[in-house]
Order: sequence, then C-alpha cells, then structure tokens
Amino acid sequence: MKINFLTAGVLVALGVMLGAAAVTTAAPELNLRGGRFRPLSYDELNPAQKAMIDRELAARNRPNLDGPTNIYLRSPEMANAARPLGRYLRFEAPMEQKLKEIAILLTGRFWGGHYVWYSHRQWATDAGLSPAIIDAMAVGKRPDPMTADEAAVYDFCTELLQTRKVSDAVYKNFVDRFGERGVVELVGLMGQYHGLTALMAVDRYPLPGGKKDEIERPM
Repeated sequence: MKINFLTAGVLVALGVMLGAAAVTTAAPELNLRGGRFRPLSYDELNPAQKAMIDRELAARNRPNLDGPTNIYLRSPEMANAARPLGRYLRFEAPMEQKLKEIAILLTGRFWGGHYVWYSHRQWATDAGLSPAIIDAMAVGKRPDPMTADEAAVYDFCTELLQTRKVSDAVYKNFVDRFGERGVVELVGLMGQYHGLTALMAVDRYPLPGGKKDEIERPM
C-alpha cells in the first residue's frame, strides 16, 4: 500500500511538472499588425522567423511587436543583417538624437509614411525636438524658430529630398557643423528609413486604432 501511495504521489508530481512545462513553452501571443502582409502567429513561423521573434521578445520586454516586425518576418535574414547598421546610425553615431529625428521624420513624410511619423513623433519629442517644429514639418512648412544645428539638418535633408541634390551653400553649412562623417552617416540613416517607409507603403501598414494621420501630403 505504501508503494502505491508513493507511486501515486510521484505521478501527481510529474503531472504538475509537465503541466508547468506546457505553460512555460506555450506559444507567445505576438499581437502583430499588418496590411497586405497578414499578421503571422508564432505557430506559423519557420525556425529562422522564430529565432528572430524570440530575440525581439527578449530584447523589447513589451506586450506587442508593433511596427515593422511583421514585415521583416518575410525576410528575417535581411532584418538580421540590417539591424547592426540601423542600431549604429540611429543610436550610436555621434550626431545629437533630436537632429537624427528631423531626418527620420522628413524621410517618412517624403513617402507619406504615416506610421513612421506617428511612432517617431514621440521619439523626437523625447529627444528634445520642439513639438512646434514637428507640427510645421507635418504640413510642409519650414519651422521657425530653429537652432542653427536644427536648421542645418532641416535644410540639408529637405533640399536633398526635394531636388535630389544639395547646393554648395547648404552643404558647406552642414559640413562646417557636423563634418563629412556627418554627411555620410545622416544620408545613411535616411537611406534606412527610405527602405522601411517604402515597405510600409507597399504593405499599407495601418496606424493604431484611433490615432490621427498628421501628414497632409507626401513631400
């Protein structure tokens, strides 16, 4: 009888452990959003996609993966290759963060990139960019006032986007402040957001429910 009780106890304990393991390994709820690219569930992902999502979940520590994640799942190899460059240009390159956000917002507006604008408005504000500057850029007006550095970045990016070139005066003013390194890294950052915003335009990536579309027209 003692043996039977022992066996039953072991079985109960084993069942509890197996139940806990099942809960631990349950597929996470991804809460992805998309347009033409249908939001995928964790169970639909192949090994490369799961590896990418697992890294995202571990790094972000937040309840959803809003933004380009659902798009990048179509090519996790590309996303993994692009990530180090994007991280460097956006967060590690020496230019002041609020100035980088001017370039990102203007590039987003060039494409009519509603989600990029929506998401980066908060990043720009947190980095110290005046809401009045953001509001002016949203409707295609040159912000006034701006600091000399803000104006140099705004003029450089706007001229490049509108004319596909940069005049000598605008180039000199920019290089005098940020050097040739600044030129290369800022244009590289804009290139990253050209690719991202174009992908979102193709996908018709939606704004979160109830969020206002602030871009009146593309640049």
